[in-house]
Amino acid sequence: MVDLARRYDVLVVGGGNAALCAAIAARRGGASVLVLEAAPKFYRGGNTRHTRNMRCAHDSATQHLTGPYLEDEFWDDLKRVTQGHTDEELARFMIARSKEMLGWIAEQGVRFQPSLGGTLSLGRTNSFFLGGGRAMLNALYLTAATLGVDVLYDAEVVDLAIEDGMFLSAAVRRDGAVVDVRAAALVAAAGGFEANIEWLKKYWGEAAENFLIRGTPYNRGTLLRLLLGKGVQEVGDPTQCHAVAIDARSPRFDGGIITRLDCVVFGIVVNRQARRFYDEGEDFWPKRYAIWGRLIAGQPGQIAYIVFDAKSLRMFMPSLYPAIRADSLPELGGKLGIDGEALAATVAAFNAAVRPGTFDHTELDDCRTEGLSPPKSHWARRIDEAPFYAYPVRPGITFTYLGTRVDREARILMQGGAPSANMFAAGEIMAGNVLGRGYAAGVGMTIGSVFGRVAGEQAARRVRN
Repeated sequence: MVDLARRYDVLVVGGGNAALCAAIAARRGGASVLVLEAAPKFYRGGNTRHTRNMRCAHDSATQHLTGPYLEDEFWDDLKRVTQGHTDEELARFMIARSKEMLGWIAEQGVRFQPSLGGTLSLGRTNSFFLGGGRAMLNALYLTAATLGVDVLYDAEVVDLAIEDGMFLSAAVRRDGAVVDVRAAALVAAAGGFEANIEWLKKYWGEAAENFLIRGTPYNRGTLLRLLLGKGVQEVGDPTQCHAVAIDARSPRFDGGIITRLDCVVFGIVVNRQARRFYDEGEDFWPKRYAIWGRLIAGQPGQIAYIVFDAKSLRMFMPSLYPAIRADSLPELGGKLGIDGEALAATVAAFNAAVRPGTFDHTELDDCRTEGLSPPKSHWARRIDEAPFYAYPVRPGITFTYLGTRVDREARILMQGGAPSANMFAAGEIMAGNVLGRGYAAGVGMTIGSVFGRVAGEQAARRVRN
């Protein structure tokens, strides 16, 4: 039974990967720890429930990884996907600390599976959790419970008492009542505001009504808003986010990984006018998949269609929903609700621009278009083998990048620039320090685990001192 009348050493707000890493690290550091999860127990864990892997630097092949992924290569990848919009000191710190994380996470009971091949091209860089994100979470919660970490579900923080950058207590709503919870240190790890459609509309306008939220409906940004309103320094562009192309037939919330489409590189993407609008073969999919949500958000009606033919049907992991099939392109357009003749003309122009090459989805091949705008730089093959297929896609928002600014000790920085004496942050709520824009597969889990562990260790050290 959780005693809310006691004063804990460390209060962790959130229930996902970052929160649990912080709670475990703080408890191993000798602190008493309470975790407040706003969701019910079944839905605990935020977006971590839907994840599959994490990206960590390592110097050589391992039991689960096919080769080395050195710190400099990780940095080059991150710099490229963010287009330089990252805090280099924090990013390099995260990358360096990531080398320890696979071992540390395994020590907390998390198991990994052999490396994956296929279209994801992540066998060398990313470690996949055996059983996925929910299995990872269950292992972390079991370890936390074994160590004596207290956890309270259906517990939403609705206010914070902060004086001169010092956390004093949190007002927590539970079972219809609001109680004050006191602690010597706070770790904020409650995610972004992606499930708060009204907040999204502040920056995106009515287009946000057509966004689908890939993860939990509980990430409404309540803690983030409280912190920013109490003098915490913000970081990140509020319009930037991890947003991918997901099946337009997905539920509004919590569709998870099975609604994502990884077939863009095998075809073309058109909008409601049946026109292409971006290079589908710009780079490897794990380094470009997270740009497609924002691209589609900028199209009429926030919808697009991935079009491909029979020879590509079995080259990627399908969505939960079946592809829409037709024997001709005009028929396919009709089934999609767009101009079928315009679609056929777009495909004809694309086919005419394709130059012969050796198709190989595992490398940046020489299959490209010529004289076409936008081009398709790699993996360009004629779409000419019936039947033809398409997936309707909408922006699938994973998490937002507006957050709290931190230093390398995960200390929250106040508006004057000074670090808080006892407030720390980890995970999506501070991801904007590293992710100014763009994304590379698995980096969100890296941010959460690295800064979660650091936040927990530093919070426990702050309490001891």
